[in-house]
Amino acid sequence: MGQEDKVSMARSVQGSAGQPSSHGPDAASGQVTRRSGQRGGNSSIRPYKLLFLLPGLIVLLLIILFPLLFTIRVSFSSWNVSQPGLDWIGTSNYERLLADSRYWSSLGRLALIAVGTVVIEYVIGFALALAVWREVKARRFFRVLFLVPMMTTPVIMTVIWRTILHESLGPANDVMALLGLPAQNWLTASGPAVASVMIVEIWQWTPFMVLLLLAGLLSLPKEPFLAAAIDGAGPIRTFFRVTFPLMGPISVGAIIIRLIEASKIMETVYVLTSGGPGTATETTSYYIYIRGLRDFQIGYAASLSFTYLVIMIVSLTFIARGLNRVLAGRKA
Repeated sequence: MGQEDKVSMARSVQGSAGQPSSHGPDAASGQVTRRSGQRGGNSSIRPYKLLFLLPGLIVLLLIILFPLLFTIRVSFSSWNVSQPGLDWIGTSNYERLLADSRYWSSLGRLALIAVGTVVIEYVIGFALALAVWREVKARRFFRVLFLVPMMTTPVIMTVIWRTILHESLGPANDVMALLGLPAQNWLTASGPAVASVMIVEIWQWTPFMVLLLLAGLLSLPKEPFLAAAIDGAGPIRTFFRVTFPLMGPISVGAIIIRLIEASKIMETVYVLTSGGPGTATETTSYYIYIRGLRDFQIGYAASLSFTYLVIMIVSLTFIARGLNRVLAGRKA
């Protein structure tokens, strides 16, 4: 290569070095400008995106907020069958509520039925979920079979159970006689009547617990079970050390969902016992129904409903925190 060629090459290198590079600060600033412009365009579109949410939000407010506010307003009135209207009587309904022993008795009865049924449903549901979780014959058939009670209409199902538990015509006492046990007045004695309501609830809603717990079992990771098998842990130890702790969060969710539903029990009591004998199976929802839609004491029933809502929210909040600490192993 000659001397002139070397000089021309050096000049070309210097010229290219003097020109702005496509990867230099100017290019970077241009990219930042374009990105900021794009962000600005997105931010200008966001209000239009929020407009699409308005129909759903408006419907949600109308369905939830308006009935709640209207119920609160009605609870401060004396609306009844002879004097319909939104007058103002202050806290008279709430003062009457505090002295209503029948209301507080129904609330305690509801707590007994709800907690008792949910605990039994959880134990039976967990056992059935574990049974169909493993490789067993006709596993798919049993999974579908467990869902049949939950898919049955509650009123129809309760009518069938009322026939089964009939003292003279039902087969329940015949089965008791075959087992050598005395016949029971299932629907006309206080203790057996409460047990009958719980039996019907457990039979109908245990499949729901099975469904939730089985879904949780199928989602568990396999590594902890492999590690337990390598360590030589047996089935019982694996359940208490691996399966049950891993199922803690799912168990909390399943129990809370069922407690919410069990606290609203109405159809079973209405069809099976009508709150009897006496008020032995009268729950809070059924008592509010009596005051509101039988006695037409709308204002007083509204105060009962709102108080019941507040009590349920507070109670379920504390129950959820306790379950999170015990089952899920974390502070709520």
